[in-house]
Amino acid sequence: MIYSQKIRIAIQKYLLYIILFSALISNSMQCCGQGKNHQWLIGHEQNIDAYSSSTRARVLFSINNSSVIPDSFKMQCYATQANISNENGDLLFASNGTWIMDASGDTMSNGSGLNPGLFTSDYFEGLPISNGNIILPMPGDTSKYVLIHQTGDYDALLLSTKLYSTIIDMSVGLGTVIQKNNIILQDTLDWGLAACKHANGRDWWIVASRTNSDSLITFLLQPSGISFNNIKSLNLPATYVNASQPTFSSDGSKFALTSTYGIFSGIYYHDIRIYNFDRCSGSFSTLSSFVLDSSVGFSTAFSPNSKYLYTSNFQNIYQINLDTTDIPASKKIVAINDGFFSPIPPFHTSFWLMYLAANGKIYVTSGGYVVDIDCINQPDSSGIQCDVQQHSLHLPAWTFRATIYHPNYYLGPVIGSACDTLAHVGIYELDGVKNVTLKPNPSYNGNFCVSYMLPQNKSGTLIVHDMMGKKVFEMTLPPWSSLQDLSLTGLKSGVYSVTIQSENTKMSKRLVIIH
Repeated sequence: MIYSQKIRIAIQKYLLYIILFSALISNSMQCCGQGKNHQWLIGHEQNIDAYSSSTRARVLFSINNSSVIPDSFKMQCYATQANISNENGDLLFASNGTWIMDASGDTMSNGSGLNPGLFTSDYFEGLPISNGNIILPMPGDTSKYVLIHQTGDYDALLLSTKLYSTIIDMSVGLGTVIQKNNIILQDTLDWGLAACKHANGRDWWIVASRTNSDSLITFLLQPSGISFNNIKSLNLPATYVNASQPTFSSDGSKFALTSTYGIFSGIYYHDIRIYNFDRCSGSFSTLSSFVLDSSVGFSTAFSPNSKYLYTSNFQNIYQINLDTTDIPASKKIVAINDGFFSPIPPFHTSFWLMYLAANGKIYVTSGGYVVDIDCINQPDSSGIQCDVQQHSLHLPAWTFRATIYHPNYYLGPVIGSACDTLAHVGIYELDGVKNVTLKPNPSYNGNFCVSYMLPQNKSGTLIVHDMMGKKVFEMTLPPWSSLQDLSLTGLKSGVYSVTIQSENTKMSKRLVIIH
């Protein structure tokens, strides 16, 4: 009996060593990447260096987590920023509205001289326009990207008088700009742009707001280029000299922007405009529009599940429930500014702009120089359960009105709609869970990253079983996610099965944990 037990233990150890050896050969020890939208660049010059340890920093996002890493890239980051990474999380390039930075942290080939004009020249450290840049993958060409951008014009009360496109080719070196400052529209536009995937899951809708009107202008980016689509009047009070964060919900079904009018009369009307959006036709219909307060505000951000809309003035953060019959009555104040100075007076953390990050949290920036920003930790939760934590993310670098715009790059087609015309040619994998990988594997101390593809627009579940078939961990995967960073430090050394399932499909991978 004793010898049998020893033999059984020896066999188990031998099998574990074989599994470990196979895993070491077949898997890279490099940490898992972060995806297209998991970086936010921080850093704007300030002459009080005693309160910062770096001139620049990157905020990296993974599900339910964020990490801040000091950096030394050359670009200053004001209110205008767009960036994009590859699926491994490696930064491809970024722009602050005045130039394009490549992955080395310096100017991309032919990447200077964006948005020509005196206004841009005066804001050489980065433009002050929230949502003034959008980076979109070129439909049908995986090596090219399109930057949609705008700037101000002193002759038009600082508003935009041109909408530009610039094309970046990433097939050579660290990328090169092959077309620059192509004018796609000449009009008088409010500050702020937005973009959403077409219902075919490949093309992109681009939206701008015409000033001194209630009109939204739409364009369509296709493999053949950018074409004008429509100007839609929505029978609402005219916006005038407006600067806001127009944005789409994660599922693409809704669109929102704020407007502050009456500025020149000294009597402010800060309203919110919420629309239904048809991803097939690119058309809008008003869902609700109402005055929030008699203050000034610019921000909008949808919760990950698209149920709640967040907006603010400088002192209050509002939550609005879109899944109700009386949307204006659902407005709740979920945070009142606590007057915190970051780090000392007069650097006040007023509420300014918002950003829904890839970790499912909403970050709120301030209207001046600060080294701390706010976070809405549970934006899918009702009322104060959304958990607004003011000045909770400390930065090693100064930030000034910083934000970033990332459309939902992972939004797929509206399956079964009249516009769902591309799936049959194999452009999208709609039939189940795909491409599950675990890195590093073996995992030391239970820390690893799992990347995957879910069926388009579908949520999923991640389950970990031990070798006896006992479930030891489970979590829900949101439909717009493509990776998770996990820390299962409580699991013992051994072999585990990691399964991702969605709809009626699943895929499993073997994971080895070593302590």
